[in-house]
Amino acid sequence: MPYLTLNGARLYYEERGTGSETIVFAHGLLWSGRMFDRQVAALQAHFRCITFDFRGQGQSQVTASGYDMDTLTEDAAALIAALGCAPCHFVGLSMGGFVGMRLALRYPHWIRSLVLMETSADPEPQETIGRYRLLNFIARWFGWRMVVGRIMPILFGQQFLNDPARAPLRETMKAALLRNHRVGLTRAVTGVIERAGVDEDLQQIRVPTLIVVGDQDVATVPAKAERIHAQIQGSRLVIIPGAGHTSTVEEPEAVNQALLEFLGQARGPSRPSGDRPSL
Repeated sequence: MPYLTLNGARLYYEERGTGSETIVFAHGLLWSGRMFDRQVAALQAHFRCITFDFRGQGQSQVTASGYDMDTLTEDAAALIAALGCAPCHFVGLSMGGFVGMRLALRYPHWIRSLVLMETSADPEPQETIGRYRLLNFIARWFGWRMVVGRIMPILFGQQFLNDPARAPLRETMKAALLRNHRVGLTRAVTGVIERAGVDEDLQQIRVPTLIVVGDQDVATVPAKAERIHAQIQGSRLVIIPGAGHTSTVEEPEAVNQALLEFLGQARGPSRPSGDRPSL
C-alpha cells in the first residue's frame, strides 16, 4: 500500500488514471479518500486521480498533534510536492474544502482549479460547538457506535436516509465510520471545531472555482455555499437536489456531471508552478 511520510505523519494515498492533468481529492471529517470512489471511477479515464487520508483518519497515521487546519494544509501541499502534480485540480469536501481554500490562498500557482463541496469559510458556529464537543467526548471514551445514530442525520440528507433501496449503502457508510481510529478521529474533530475562518480572504482566490452543495445539507447549509460563491470572483455554484453533506456518496451521478462540465472548461495549458511551498 502506498504511503508518504510528510511533516512527521505517515499518510496513505491512492493513485489511479494517467491523464496529463491531476486531480487531488481531499475528504471530509470522519471519512477517508474512499468517499470519492465514484468520482475517481468517472474521471480516471481523463485525469490522474489522487486520493489521500488526512492524519488520524482512514489508513493514515494517528499522530499526537497536527490536526489544525494550517497543518493539514501543509500536509496537502507536501503531498502535491512529493507526487509532482502541481498545478493540480483540487477537490475538497467539508474539511477538505477548508484545506482547499487555504491552499488556493497560500499556493495559488499550485492550484489549477478548485472545487469546494459542502464546506464553509466561517469558523464553527457557536451554536454547534457544544453539541459537537459532547458527541466527540462520548465517542472518545465510549466509542463511535454510541453516537453514530446522531451523526448520520448530520452527514446525510433525509432522501438518502429514508430510501429503502439504499439501506445497504447506509450500512456500508456506518461501517466505515466505525472503522475509524477512536483517538485519531476525536483529535480530527477538535481541529475542525477550533478552526479559524477564512471568509475575509476569499476575494483573493483567483483560480477557477466550482462550489457544490446539497440542498438537504444541514452541516454546512446552502447559504454558506452561496456566501463563498458571492466572494470568489467568477466562481460557479451548483446545488445538488436530494443530497445532504456527503453528496459524492448520496448523488454521485449529479456530482460527476458537475465535475466533468467544470473540469472540461478548467483544463488548459500548464500554468507556471511558481515557487515551491516551504515544506
